[in-house]
Amino acid sequence: MARAALFDVDGTLADTNHLHVTAWWEAFRQRGHQVPMTAIHHALGRPSHDLIGHVLGEDRDAGQDADISAAHKTLYGTYFDRLPALPGAGDLLRALARRGWHNILVTSAGGYELGALRRAIDADDAITDTASADDVKEGKPAPEPVEYARELAGVSAGQAVFVGDSVYDMQAATRAGVRAVALLCGGIPRADLEEAGAAEVYADPAELLDRLGDSAFAEVADQEGAGRSAP
Repeated sequence: MARAALFDVDGTLADTNHLHVTAWWEAFRQRGHQVPMTAIHHALGRPSHDLIGHVLGEDRDAGQDADISAAHKTLYGTYFDRLPALPGAGDLLRALARRGWHNILVTSAGGYELGALRRAIDADDAITDTASADDVKEGKPAPEPVEYARELAGVSAGQAVFVGDSVYDMQAATRAGVRAVALLCGGIPRADLEEAGAAEVYADPAELLDRLGDSAFAEVADQEGAGRSAP
């Protein structure tokens, strides 16, 4: 029976959240907006349009959105040749692949950005597919990205585990009926992640790898084994 490990990328497998915050902060500043970096950080995980609306408010001049988003993309792009993976990221994906899991990346990144992230993680041999924001009408915290990724793997909600670092990741997973596992390496407090639906919380991919045998991944595998052995 198939099983799917669904992974957010920024802040979950790649240590890029603070690079995004810096790039967004400068993009806002260039357009005349002085915004707190904490506000940007807590909005990460949303599609660009939603992030801008969350930070500036729905009464903003939305005519600036495209310019702000383009500026962020250009500024963030200057880091593409040196994006850092988080500890254990590639090893975690390969360990799951060896155990029969289909690893699906669930990310708003695409094109050169996604390529740079995949080079940083350095585990293409263990990645089955990618679900991007372009594949769905609504991004996280809507459940659509998680549901689409699950469908790519051909599994039910009970055969999938979602791993992410943001409140929006946890909300999207729980709304899709998928077990939600949170990592603290994205900088969001444990209490916020648990309130948003995280069933388990780990420091980073390395700790999750060390504790795979006690995690939601083991629970799904055990249920699968019990289902096969049932009379």
